[in-house]
Formats: sequence, C-alpha cells, structure tokens
Amino acid sequence: MLYWVVKAFLTPILRLFWRPWVEGLENIPERGPAILAGNHLSFSDHLFLPLVVPRRVTFLAKSDYFTAPGFKGWLKRLFFTSAGQLPIDRSGGAASDRALRSGVKVLQGGKLLGIYPEGTRSPDGRLYRGKIGVARMALASKVPVIPVAMIGTFEVQPQGKLLPRIRRVGIRIGQPLDFSRYEGMVDDRFVLRSMTDEIMYELMALSGQEYVDRYAQRVKSELAATVEADGEADGEAAGEAAGACGGEPGREGAGRTVDRPPAKAMAEPSAPRAPRARRRAGRKTGRSGLGDQTDTRQAG
Repeated sequence: MLYWVVKAFLTPILRLFWRPWVEGLENIPERGPAILAGNHLSFSDHLFLPLVVPRRVTFLAKSDYFTAPGFKGWLKRLFFTSAGQLPIDRSGGAASDRALRSGVKVLQGGKLLGIYPEGTRSPDGRLYRGKIGVARMALASKVPVIPVAMIGTFEVQPQGKLLPRIRRVGIRIGQPLDFSRYEGMVDDRFVLRSMTDEIMYELMALSGQEYVDRYAQRVKSELAATVEADGEADGEAAGEAAGACGGEPGREGAGRTVDRPPAKAMAEPSAPRAPRARRRAGRKTGRSGLGDQTDTRQAG
C-alpha cells in the first residue's frame, strides 16, 4: 500500500522536472513473474524505473540501506521499504544464498523483481561485468529476464552527489530473454556466466555504454586505495618540507621530494562475449555476436 502512496506522490514531481522518456514498455508483461535486469548508474535508478513501469517492482537492495542508526537511518529504512526494496547481504557465501532465496520467493509470488547485475553503482558511468546471481535466479524460478537500460541518470546524480541535477533521463526496455534451454543447469557455472554475459551484452547494446570486463566493486576498492595512498604521500611530502625548513630537529636541511605511487590504470574496456547461439546464427533482428568487436552505438 505504501509503495503506491509514495509513487503517487513522486510521479508528478519526477515527470515535471526530469521528463523521463521510455522505449519498449510493451516488453513488460501485464502479469506473471519476470526479472528486470538493469545497469546501475545512480541512486535515482531506484526512482525512475518504478515510475514508468505500471506494475509494482520489488528490488533487491544492499542491507546497508536498512541498518543505518538514528533518525536519518529511520528515514532511509522507511523510504526503501515503501519503494519496494528487500534488504540483502552482499558479503557472499551463505548470505548470497539467502539473497537468492529472497529473489526466488518474490518471483514465485508472480511479481516483478528488479536487480542490478553489476552489484553496485558504476564509479564512472561505464558498464561493468555482471555477477551470476541474476542467472541463478532466472534458472531457479524459470522466468524470463528483461534487460532495462537507464540512460542519463549518471549525469543526474553520480555517486557521492546528494542533490540531483535537473536534466532529462530515459529508460530503454529490451525484449525478454528466454533461458529455458538451460533448464536444470543452475549449478553449472559456465552456463551461469554465459547467461550473465548475454544479459550484459543486451544492456550494452541498449544503453550505448562502454563495457569494462571487470567487477565494479573491485575497481571502486582500487580507486579508494589509490586516494588513500595519495593522501599518505602528501602527508609525507609535507613532513619532508617541514624538516627541510628546520621545522623538525634532526632532519637534513636539503629539501627532498617524495615520489607518489602512480594511480592504477583502469582496465582497457572490452565487450562482453556474445552468447554462443548469437555467434552461430545471430538474432532475428540481424545483429551478430560481438566476438572481438565493441558496440560503439550511442544511446538515443
């Protein structure tokens, strides 16, 4: 009930200022379960996708959103609960299994389940490697996966920015992907990876994003480590400069420089492997598998 109240309140505001456009809405089934697998560019993705989908969408969201203390934490829990979010623990192992069961339970109830295969927001607006949890849920529930590309939300509210910018955003919804050919193979990691790559391929084609064959969370960790190392290097350099000026006894008067460790370069982008079936025959629409090529189309 609260979901529809919040949606009714936010819809006129979001439509007035951000004027979201949508393509492919007919690909969302009027009834029955399905997984909506989207790219994750911004916190605002949680708002704009439910806005344009007439049915309720239940998302799997990180448990941190539900555990913050104080009044601010209470507001967060209220918002995410009312927005149809289910908390999941992303620490792996048994926690991942519990998240899988939570998603399957939603689908068994005939509902739409929203999930971001990248596992976290993109740090730079590019599309990152998907995790296989979405494939496991699809096979366990025997439901189609519908790729959903968010367009422009990174520019509206990149990670770390509290107040969103005012600019138009879009949602492009692809055709459902049927993985029934893999029925009974939920424990085959090769199959799960192939399915996930196919989903990410479709998201790349729909969004026009540059693809990076690395996990976004790992890249974020490396960036954070680089920032920390740079901060330590700055502190050491300041200490050396103080010693050179006689500010610290026992230091040599000659000024010395401290070389900063270079920031780790991001991996070169590469396209996800096209699914085996596409490499053999191609889709009916005439697109062929990527192979070693990169889709460079830009979003409309």
